[in-house]
Amino acid sequence: MDDIQKHVLAERALAVARHCIARRYAGAAFAYVAGSIMREGTAFSDIDLVVVFPSLQRAWRESFSADGFPVEAFVHDPQTLAHYLHRDADSGYPIMAHMVATGCIVGSDIDSAHVIQAKAESMLAAGPKPLAGADYDMVRYQVTDLADDLRGTRPPEEVAAIAALLYQKLADLILLGRGAWAGRGKWAPRLMRKLDAQLATEFDAAFKVAAAGDGARFLTLADRELALHGGRYFEGFRQDAPLEARRLE
Repeated sequence: MDDIQKHVLAERALAVARHCIARRYAGAAFAYVAGSIMREGTAFSDIDLVVVFPSLQRAWRESFSADGFPVEAFVHDPQTLAHYLHRDADSGYPIMAHMVATGCIVGSDIDSAHVIQAKAESMLAAGPKPLAGADYDMVRYQVTDLADDLRGTRPPEEVAAIAALLYQKLADLILLGRGAWAGRGKWAPRLMRKLDAQLATEFDAAFKVAAAGDGARFLTLADRELALHGGRYFEGFRQDAPLEARRLE
């Protein structure tokens, strides 16, 4: 798809989004129209809508189709939106902040929309909180556990399954461990390329070999990354269960 086609597709998506907001979310103060379809998407990309009402009893999320486009809508008021912006940022995956920061603003209360958008942009620019404490221990432990599963001889299908699980955890350690935002799914390789193109290429090549049944290169990469964080983390790991984790019978 060339640039002209992408522009036409984005304009169509924006028109559909405006129609959805007027018809389905009457009374909304403003909305952010986001998603890859607004930048480099394909005909199969969905429209992400962050819809903001002046006040709601509770936020919700819903999916539907509109004029041939799949739509994912996240419906909030300013307080619930602030909650999810900060929750996602604290997790290291700034999904909501990215939608708000990059979204096209539509609606009547443009000034309020710009204020929230500026906060989301500042949040993204500041980067994630340092990977430390229980979250750091958990990521290190998970990478160690999955990397250990790759040691020794296993059937190719088991190696591929382990590598698939290790992919996200190792990407998290690489990104968050270097002070960069993490991402799930398609965002993980994109963010790694942005951080370090050479490392991303090495990661991708090692994973492809592991997915074909040979986990040696992926294991080497995991061990090298763990070495930057004190080595394997197994001995001494502890995770307390919630106090409410109890069932009386």
